Amino acid sequence: MTRAVELALRGRSRTAPNPCVGAVMVQDGHIVAEGYHKFCGGLHAERECIADARSKGVDMSRCTMFVTLEPCNHYGKTPPCTEGILQAGIRHVVVGTRDPNPKAAGGLEYLESRGVKVEHGVLEEQCRDLISDFLCWQFSDRAYSILKLACTIDGKIAGATGAQEAVSCPESFADVQKLRSIVGAVIVGGNTLREDNPSLNCRLDPLPEGVTQPRAVVVTGSLPRNMDDYTLTTTRATETIFWTNEREAATKTAAELKNRGIEVTALPSGENGLILGSGFKMLREKHGVLRTLCEGGGRLALSLAEQGLVDEFVMYQAPRILGNNQGRPNFSGSERKLIGEALSLRISRVQQSGRDLKIVFKPEGQ
Repeated sequence: MTRAVELALRGRSRTAPNPCVGAVMVQDGHIVAEGYHKFCGGLHAERECIADARSKGVDMSRCTMFVTLEPCNHYGKTPPCTEGILQAGIRHVVVGTRDPNPKAAGGLEYLESRGVKVEHGVLEEQCRDLISDFLCWQFSDRAYSILKLACTIDGKIAGATGAQEAVSCPESFADVQKLRSIVGAVIVGGNTLREDNPSLNCRLDPLPEGVTQPRAVVVTGSLPRNMDDYTLTTTRATETIFWTNEREAATKTAAELKNRGIEVTALPSGENGLILGSGFKMLREKHGVLRTLCEGGGRLALSLAEQGLVDEFVMYQAPRILGNNQGRPNFSGSERKLIGEALSLRISRVQQSGRDLKIVFKPEGQ
């Protein structure tokens, strides 16, 4: 199942709005065939795995199939995977997690009714994490939200001056570009715009098949007056969106930005600033954005976390120590004074990224 999880992640960039799924075939304790869902509309992982087994002449009646998600039991863009499993003669199926989509569920019961031995719940948390974006799309009306963090061991994303400096290694930078390739929008705060003049585009060359450049979203209570100074308000104007308050959205500056083709959206405000959830709903409803990537800074990161708008925290921790209290932290702006009041997360995945450590967190309870 661990290998099936690894395979599933390969398809994450092109499966949306389907879940990413991986499958392997095991015979006498050895993996003899593999497959994963490569793109929406393509073969599901089970059928990819079965095709691989057939090409190798594997006797599937002697195999166990491990698959991260319950095989579908309905006709969609492809026939039911349950029928493919039965036709292949597979007699034993091990599933990571059940399918939460009522339309597709029931596969395990159907297989059991046809004499197939079925087990489920193997590496269930890891397999459920694979489909956390799919769950968001199924049960909410907003885009799935990823927060990227690059920091030192002491949690600093920049030095005391805020100067733009690389914190993480080149391998982590390349991995962030892969993240940008799977999202429809990259989000930053106003300070990041003013201090870094970012492009917020995907720099993979060439862009993978089917990938388009993500939109740029800037969250700020003060729209930029010197709009000729920024890449987002010049060369990327028609791909840029500003989220701001109602007062700022009614200014002459907002009108000038709109004249450049830039979208300016007024979000409702609460005691602690903008209510960002409406922006995530708008991105999905108006622009078809399924995933977003937030890249800073600390106040925006905390606002998203406190508003329950981070589905996945991806942290690249560099083996470096700044040790300066004035350095910019991962999160800032909280009134909490006790560790017992802290927001709690759980670790989903850990791996090395060059000389850095890449840790994926999920909200506790998700």
